[in-house]
Amino acid sequence: MRDAVDAGATLTHLRRAGLDAPFWGIRSIPVDPDLSELDPFARQAAERRMKARAFIPRLGDGQFYSHETAAALLGGPLPLRWLAPGVAADGRDLDVHVSSFGEGPIPRANGIHGHRANVACRFFVARDGAQIARPETAWAQLGGSLSVIDLVTLGDFFCRMWREGYGRRDAGTPPLTTIDRLRSTMNGVRWRGIRRLREAIELVREDSWSPRESAVRFHLVTAGLPEPALNVDVFDDFGLFLGCVDMAYPDQKVAVEYHGELHHAQYAADVERMAALRAAGWTIIEVTSALFARPEELVARVRIALRGR
Repeated sequence: MRDAVDAGATLTHLRRAGLDAPFWGIRSIPVDPDLSELDPFARQAAERRMKARAFIPRLGDGQFYSHETAAALLGGPLPLRWLAPGVAADGRDLDVHVSSFGEGPIPRANGIHGHRANVACRFFVARDGAQIARPETAWAQLGGSLSVIDLVTLGDFFCRMWREGYGRRDAGTPPLTTIDRLRSTMNGVRWRGIRRLREAIELVREDSWSPRESAVRFHLVTAGLPEPALNVDVFDDFGLFLGCVDMAYPDQKVAVEYHGELHHAQYAADVERMAALRAAGWTIIEVTSALFARPEELVARVRIALRGR
């Protein structure tokens, strides 16, 4: 508000102008984008980012977005926060996490969760006019609040390698960070949740393309099954490309495919791809959202398929 007053606006005008007041001292033009087409995870993440960006004018020297807020601003997958059973919270009702490095004041405001940053947090990335914790820092900060499976999922996202492959877009895009950087940051200081971080780092991989793929792999590996290869291009005996599968056991010709909500065209393409793979002798375990919610049954199906090959 101080900038607006300095520019000639009166406090009375600012209070009556129909402006939003996301935080004390900040007024903004109301923005209500249509997020109804997004799934609950994407919608909550978008709402988190909206609220965080509204606080930018109040970020002081040495202050930066951290923890869950940094992960959201970097595009990372986070578990849903719930308002009530079956009702996802509005991301704008969740706290924005801001850390202060050095001796500067810890931010205090309604809707802000302030933290004192340790020495491992001295480097930031700049995005959209704000300083954000580096991916490896945000990941380590979340050891105290995320489960191992969620840490693996987030680590996979941050470390994804955009490799060359049949029809793959954005090949060569650099990863946000690397497994070595995650490990180095984790070992730099004693973080909250260090045991979970140490367990998770051993399961983070570079070739997962989606959070659900990461979670499926986590269930398989922690149940004692062999680790599958990730996002494998499959060709027939004549070199014809049959498709890319989420997870594969090439020697046994067993593939595991996660199916999210698909548009009609994508569903039709997937049906044809599965048919071509089966015709080439592959066994395909198709994981729907219903099967995903029953990890023991999922593991059993894959185990039976591997034994049968």
